[in-house]
Amino acid sequence: MSGTRTALFIVIGVLILASAPFWTSQAIVFLIGLTLIDAVFALSWNLLFGFTGLTTFGHAAFFAVGAYATALALRMHAPIHFLVLLAGVALLGAVLSVLVGMVVLRRAAGIALAILTMALGEILHIIIGYSVALGREDGMSGIPRPKLNLFVTNLNLASGNNYYWFLCIVCALVAGALCWLTFGRVGRVLRSIQQDPERTAFLGVNVARYRLLSFTIAGAIAALAGGLYTPWVQTITPDLADTFRSAQPMLNALLGGAQSFWGPVVGTALFALVNFSTRTLAGLSELVVGIVLLLVILIAPTGVMGLLGKLRKKRTEAPAAEPSAPAAPRNSSAPMASADAKLAPVKEGGQ
Repeated sequence: MSGTRTALFIVIGVLILASAPFWTSQAIVFLIGLTLIDAVFALSWNLLFGFTGLTTFGHAAFFAVGAYATALALRMHAPIHFLVLLAGVALLGAVLSVLVGMVVLRRAAGIALAILTMALGEILHIIIGYSVALGREDGMSGIPRPKLNLFVTNLNLASGNNYYWFLCIVCALVAGALCWLTFGRVGRVLRSIQQDPERTAFLGVNVARYRLLSFTIAGAIAALAGGLYTPWVQTITPDLADTFRSAQPMLNALLGGAQSFWGPVVGTALFALVNFSTRTLAGLSELVVGIVLLLVILIAPTGVMGLLGKLRKKRTEAPAAEPSAPAAPRNSSAPMASADAKLAPVKEGGQ
């Protein structure tokens, strides 16, 4: 997909989503906002898995760090511009990602990396659960939505659908930036590392440095998603850092297609749609969701986007009718040459 088509796709999607408050209920608008945040979270994880070849099971730790840092700043009414606060939260996630990545990426890979990151996420989950300042197991509630200083006026994000529209714009900008990064020079290097790290290193690429860069960007985006999540729900708990929360972006990315940039977005939307459709099935919702996901994975192992790509390829590469062989020219020399070729072995044998 070209850059112009990608930008057009993002703009059309934002316009459709921004119009949601005018044609649907506030409950649906709230769920769409959660889906947007989860989509950004899934994109950050898939930067590691789908484009760098790193499997992590503790990615929710960075999401929780961003969520709790934003909650503390908003509850304390810190005199910080909200955009600066979000930038600071992303920077905090990047710094933590560098510190963690310098340790885990040098000492583990593959399933060992996944288990190690899952252990770090569970450690953070336990620390939050025992922290009095962070509300322990009860979490933090009553988190206010900020006012956005636009220099000429103040936009109250707690009024009406202002924060929802703010979410649409920020999530679109983050997705566009990740798309630009993924299909640029850095993204090409990351994909080469994902396919064959040894050959990429032989070409002179510092594989460890690029893996750390991918880990840092993914942690920063995950923390930013957590910072957007806090004012939207206004209540957070230590469950944001547990293993189940880390599994959510994995399921979304695999459902939509980890090898496609937009796969995690599609998977997040489908997962939210299935959850919403089964909300009235008391006690059976999780079972139905699991069966639906299992069927999708069995039918489309490469995700929904992979299945659509295969169908599109089959349709565009339909076998054309093979041209018939040209008829042999009708002259007297051709049959004679053929007859001579058949009689040659006989003559040689007779000699």
